[in-house]
Amino acid sequence: MIHSKRHGEILRLLGEGGTITIASLAERLGVSLETVRRDVKPLADDGLILKMHGAVSLPSIGAEAPFERRMRENAEAKRLIARMVAATIRDGESIMLDTGTTTSFLARELLGHRRLTVVTNSSDIARTLSTVNGNRVYMAGGELRSDSGAAFGVSAIDFVSRFSVGHAVISIGAVDALAGLMDYDLEEAEFARMVLSRGQRSLVITDHTKFGRQGLVRVCGFDGFSELATDRPPPQEIAAALDQAGARLSIAAA
Repeated sequence: MIHSKRHGEILRLLGEGGTITIASLAERLGVSLETVRRDVKPLADDGLILKMHGAVSLPSIGAEAPFERRMRENAEAKRLIARMVAATIRDGESIMLDTGTTTSFLARELLGHRRLTVVTNSSDIARTLSTVNGNRVYMAGGELRSDSGAAFGVSAIDFVSRFSVGHAVISIGAVDALAGLMDYDLEEAEFARMVLSRGQRSLVITDHTKFGRQGLVRVCGFDGFSELATDRPPPQEIAAALDQAGARLSIAAA
């Protein structure tokens, strides 16, 4: 139930932007931070909005869509990114991939490569690259998610921690200028963090729609990886954070 006119205005602003910080809401509504925090509490209690780190969003923004639907979203941008990254990987090299739509696109772009060693928790990626071109594929064990068919949990993290690879690649659900890389699930964030630590090269691949989003769980700061590959230049504050951390930025050309 909407209890005041200001509650309706908060929902209207969220409808325009999807996610908005508490500070921005206070400024746009002309009230104090404490007033905004009091206003968003009943909306969150009623399930109308989702509270995050210093921000709020509509519930549909705070949770990822089913995997197959996400594979269709921004498919061309993800394909461009995957093609660019695949060109930097040579036959015979080792690569670790977490589960994600952009990493699944990368697996498909790697079908022309030979003798790859692949470590992943994604059954989709494992099926794509196993038994072809002399590849060796190692699949992490654990409970498989019904949505993505990926394994998570302590056993999956322990399994991939035994490997050291040339290319460690993750996709990500949100990139925030202050928090860095974020995701929507604790186990996925913990697994992604481990993947980044296992590569001589640590690469984040994400399309431009993830810039400026806030997830629920922090994966790492901008100093936690060596490269970010995307399809469009990120906002200035994110580009500055990448530069300050010494992370390389690669943008796929159409």
